[in-house]
Amino acid sequence: MVRYFFFAMTALFGGLLIGTPVQSCSRVLWNDSGQSVVVGRNMDWFEDIRSNMWILPRGMERNGLAEKNPLRWTSKYGSVIVSCYDVGTADGINEKGLAGHLLYLPETSVGPRDESLPGLCMSMWVQYYLDQFATVDEAVKSYKEHPYQLQMAVEPSSGKAVTVHIALNDSSGDSAVIECIDGKIKFYHDRSYTVMTNQPSFDKQLENLKQYRGFGGEKRLPGTHEPADRFVRGAYYVNHLPKPNSEREAIAAMMSVMRNVSAPFGIADPERPNVSTTIWRTVTDLSKGVLYYDSVFSPQVFWVDTKKVNFDSGQPVRKLTLIENYDLAGEVSAEFVPTPMFDFLAPE
Repeated sequence: MVRYFFFAMTALFGGLLIGTPVQSCSRVLWNDSGQSVVVGRNMDWFEDIRSNMWILPRGMERNGLAEKNPLRWTSKYGSVIVSCYDVGTADGINEKGLAGHLLYLPETSVGPRDESLPGLCMSMWVQYYLDQFATVDEAVKSYKEHPYQLQMAVEPSSGKAVTVHIALNDSSGDSAVIECIDGKIKFYHDRSYTVMTNQPSFDKQLENLKQYRGFGGEKRLPGTHEPADRFVRGAYYVNHLPKPNSEREAIAAMMSVMRNVSAPFGIADPERPNVSTTIWRTVTDLSKGVLYYDSVFSPQVFWVDTKKVNFDSGQPVRKLTLIENYDLAGEVSAEFVPTPMFDFLAPE
């Protein structure tokens, strides 16, 4: 059964593309637990995205891959990231406690190229923020002084565009959702913005939430796997979590919420990637800098403690292979091995 599932799941930009553009997913932030600030994300897709985990040091030279006037930067901070097909960053945390998450949004459109603005390919969107910023506030404010233009990537085997939005959160509990609609980048910045799924756009998700009990309306809690329903359930359950007595309880509580908004095998539809099977999830302790990884194919969770990682400039890029590696357990920072950096997917 497992072999059949893996055979059926091929060729997507790990959480970034295929079928119709990209991944479906859910992200929930818990920033008032009284313990650590924790964030969970589910990676939902209709096929395996061949994810691996990478340690990226400070001092890496990057550019946004635009043919003309690419955005250029040198990474200030090291990060631990989860890749998608080793062509882009889907999820991760940097050494300062800023985490980023890439999710599917079909409304995304970047507009025609304006070469007066530095270009940034969507495959690098999350990595840009992990490399450069310590807090959500820094990240949001930077765009006013240093605007850029996103460029669309296309998964080569399917010919489908990468349509995504991203969430950022940090160890203070601050939060931002960033979307690009009709060529305009919109920042939703507030620590109350704790939930994100897929379409509709974030402003419409907030309006929809008001119809439900506990958020101003009378509708009962919805139960389907549709993105809007997952959004409501994520918001409801994170608001009703009991205060944990320890960091361990905080992680377990967030894991329970993410499992509630997960999707079981059997519902994946290549024509509707916003409604897909959950294939892995992360829960990240932003206060302690620990990223927990939970594959649906493994009976145990493993984690990386960023405080145990040497991110110094000059350190090698290191990789932890996750593909068909089902025996990982406990803290695994020592198990990464030096590996050449993968190539980010270039714009179309």
